[in-house]
Amino acid sequence: MQSTHQNDILAQQIWLWVICIFIGAMVVVGGATRLTNSGLSITEWKPIMGAIPPLSLGDWQVAFEKYKLIPEYLAEHSDMTLSGFKSIFWWEWGHRFLGRFVGIVFFVPFLYFWVTKKITKGYFSKYLILGLLGGGQGVLGWYMVMSGLVERTDVSQYRLAAHLCLAIFLLAMAFWYALELGSLRKWNAQDNFIAKRRRGFFAWFLLSMIALQILLGAFVAGTDAGMAYNTWPLMGDLFIPDGLYTLMPAWLSAFEDATTIQFNHRMLAYFIIIIVAIQAMLIFRNKDNNKRLRRSLIYVKIMLLVQIGLGIMTLLSFVQLHTALSHQIGAVILLVAAINHVYKIAYEYK
Repeated sequence: MQSTHQNDILAQQIWLWVICIFIGAMVVVGGATRLTNSGLSITEWKPIMGAIPPLSLGDWQVAFEKYKLIPEYLAEHSDMTLSGFKSIFWWEWGHRFLGRFVGIVFFVPFLYFWVTKKITKGYFSKYLILGLLGGGQGVLGWYMVMSGLVERTDVSQYRLAAHLCLAIFLLAMAFWYALELGSLRKWNAQDNFIAKRRRGFFAWFLLSMIALQILLGAFVAGTDAGMAYNTWPLMGDLFIPDGLYTLMPAWLSAFEDATTIQFNHRMLAYFIIIIVAIQAMLIFRNKDNNKRLRRSLIYVKIMLLVQIGLGIMTLLSFVQLHTALSHQIGAVILLVAAINHVYKIAYEYK
């Protein structure tokens, strides 16, 4: 009986890992739709029938004609051919199809665990909230697309940021639950206990700053602020460029002025380096900290350095697709590493 219970927990843990992987893929493909200006190529939201792409030349012509009616086509792509339309259509269709597939990956196992009464005690409500938020993510995605169909030539950077943040939150929830289940499985199997620690302020602060940096990255993408300055470490000829916070009111510049948005994104990266250095000092000077805790911080440090390097490469390459997507993948992995580190501090095996 104990072995069966452990297997049920392991199955749910693997299920959550798979969900995390697919959400991460969704984030990356979503970034590609933004970088390739593909996000507005599908002008309708059909949650069920939209899974079927155009199957004939006539279907493609209908979809293309609908795209021709929106401001993006009229202002930026009036010379686009049907072949060119297909290239951007497939990015957006792939993003939406992947979203539907993630829904299936969540719902089918959830239904199985529920019907067979194998859901770990206390996790039904957690899974239900995860599923409801996942459904809300689809609605929010369409709400984002709607902002670019009438008056704008692209989607609202505010709605883009909200869409990305919810995706990251869903990933964080699923990842945390998977870590919890892993602890529960080992705890029951080894008769260990889990002690909560109260000294994780800097780890939690680090995680919040990484999440904020991802939010700022969304505004960089949503305003094309990555193209404002393509030099490093200076922005043009200056470390602190002219023209910061010039909009009225000044705080609006943090969300709508490309120079200010890129500057904030750079400065927060430097600040995160300082936070990681402080965290390293706190962790490594205490000899009582176990190897798992130190190793989790090393993962964060490595991914932070990789992510900063990818960010610099993205700037210097004038935001080429492969470097920008690598930078986005790095952000997801860094977030996961930070969550893992926080968990190791919050719950430690004795």
